[in-house]
Amino acid sequence: QVQLVESGGGLVQAGGSLRLSCVASGSTSSINVMGWYRQAPGKQRELVARITGSGSTNYAGSVKGRFTISRDNGKNTVYLQMNSLKPEDTAVYYCNARRYSSVGEYDYWGQGTQVTVSS
Repeated sequence: QVQLVESGGGLVQAGGSLRLSCVASGSTSSINVMGWYRQAPGKQRELVARITGSGSTNYAGSVKGRFTISRDNGKNTVYLQMNSLKPEDTAVYYCNARRYSSVGEYDYWGQGTQVTVSS
């Protein structure tokens, strides 16, 4: 089992910045990929960014160039630095940890942290 705890959400004006953190505990050695997803009211949950254990990253097109994901393996922590925030970035942000095995993949989720960007 893996437990994920997010922090760092809040209210910010458009153009501002926030940094989200997610600390993993439990069977962290089994984690292959960590990432951030978000879900706005009335919309499906979508990938924001993810990072592998070796540091390879990929981003949603809507955040590329504004958001940066990073990972501190020693601290079992993943970060999401969000700059130039827009009102459309408003959502609940969820930390995700994915484990691959011979029978498939398994996802763990944090409880979510609210990010609100005012115009």
